[in-house]
Amino acid sequence: MREVFHQSLEDVQSRLVEIAELVTVAIEHATRAFGTSDVALAEEVIEADQTIDDKAIALDELAIEILARQQPVARDLRIVVSALRVSASLERMGDIAEHIAQLTRMRFPERAIPKGLKGTFTKMGELDVQVAKVLTEILRTEDLTLIEALRDLDDKLDDLHLSVFEKVLSDNWQGEAGATVDATLASRYLERFADHALNVAKKVAYLATGEWAPDTDTITVVASANGVELPANADD
Repeated sequence: MREVFHQSLEDVQSRLVEIAELVTVAIEHATRAFGTSDVALAEEVIEADQTIDDKAIALDELAIEILARQQPVARDLRIVVSALRVSASLERMGDIAEHIAQLTRMRFPERAIPKGLKGTFTKMGELDVQVAKVLTEILRTEDLTLIEALRDLDDKLDDLHLSVFEKVLSDNWQGEAGATVDATLASRYLERFADHALNVAKKVAYLATGEWAPDTDTITVVASANGVELPANADD
């Protein structure tokens, strides 16, 4: 029974990674469609979101079954509870990709990106794809040293999000009401995507350490135990 239990826990982790990989594809395709007005690609993102939803529901059902049948404690309990919360965040990230695709479809055949903001939104899209890839690696390996990289990406997205608001609120902004709404919505979606990712990473840190804000020494110990090779300045 114990072996079956641990197989179930491994299944939980592998399912989280699978959902994260689907979210990565979703945000990559959604931001590309947004930047190029590719309505066909946007439709693919919208349709694929149901798969992410279904897999998140299936994972939740598995986690609830483990709680009911196995009554896990300590780290095992943290794994199951964290999985329930992480799957919810991943599902929301998939929804954000869908929302961006919906903006593309709504404005087609016109471009969804207002004039003067293409470079900003292109960069935000690229950063969100990086965020999704780093998060997937964190879920796969529990390499907590990657969380700092995720924070850096989140900070860059926050700055770009702020620059969009400064642009549309400036006296020089020539966009119509629809363009202003599109810009603020899209910017908010792209910024929130990274926020959800960072929240997931914090849950992984809790899972690995039992602490919501582990210090550098704790991260180093966990990384070493997981066979993660730390950079030379990891303890600086």
